Amino acid sequence: MSTRTTLITLVATAVALVALAAPATAHEGGVHPVTINGTDAFPESVAADHQYVYTTSIGDGTVYRGRTGAKTLDPFLPAGRDGRTQATGIKIAGDRLLVAGAFTGRFFTYTAAGKLVSAYTVPETGEPTLVNDAAVTPGGDVYITDSFRAVVYRIPAAEVNAPATGTHRTLQVAYRLPDYVAGQSNGNGIVATPDGKSLIIGYWYSGALYRLTLATGEVRKITAPALPSADGIALRGNTLYIARSVDNEVDTVRLSGDSTRATVVSERTYPGADTTTGVAVSGDRLLVTNSQMDTYLYGTPLTSPVFSLESLPLR
Repeated sequence: MSTRTTLITLVATAVALVALAAPATAHEGGVHPVTINGTDAFPESVAADHQYVYTTSIGDGTVYRGRTGAKTLDPFLPAGRDGRTQATGIKIAGDRLLVAGAFTGRFFTYTAAGKLVSAYTVPETGEPTLVNDAAVTPGGDVYITDSFRAVVYRIPAAEVNAPATGTHRTLQVAYRLPDYVAGQSNGNGIVATPDGKSLIIGYWYSGALYRLTLATGEVRKITAPALPSADGIALRGNTLYIARSVDNEVDTVRLSGDSTRATVVSERTYPGADTTTGVAVSGDRLLVTNSQMDTYLYGTPLTSPVFSLESLPLR
């Protein structure tokens, strides 16, 4: 047997063993890849409604879009337009699309047709910034995390729904957050509770979850196991779906009625998981990004030249 044949056999055996050892909580037959039609995509976040699925490129700021259930997402908002050279969190707010600008300190609101409503910048404080993710309350107000600054920004619903004039504005600080560690990615994923009274915020570095009460500004740490590398968060009812990027998994977490406690229901990975930074609920499916963020941030070799999302069973 030649050396080349031996190597092929060894690799095939190793792959087979890995497949056998993979967790059974996300069966391969229930996982459906969604290809992103871009060579520099590095998809950081994902959002979906009954018509479209969107994802963002931290690599160049492109926003990709495809019909719900489509197997491919194509460029919708081109890279660089409106100064959008990076993009992380993406959310849908009625007929508005909200896009966070990552390390650029920018944030953008668009109409569903792709017209710029407003472009925002963080206040000039001299601090590093990572405008990371956003949550929308039932009343339409938008709250935004900055992973390097211990603040939450707010955009009132009236601004979100203003005419698409491309106005330039400065983000306004609404709340301050505790337990920030300098030089680390802190407040990251954020969702609003269904009653619109609170925000749930996950910290990437510590893995802690916090509840911010909007009426008072009180921030309380939720009693829960630490979930390090907690990144994007989706909420349905009292269930959180948390993408844990470095761990390449999605955790299902049940909140208590008063959002003061949380219990981990399941931890699952899936074949091909590749730095899972974003998650969204779409019908009875979960959409999860394979961001390949380790390549974008640290220059490690690409796992695959094809960027993708994965569609998983909700349970």
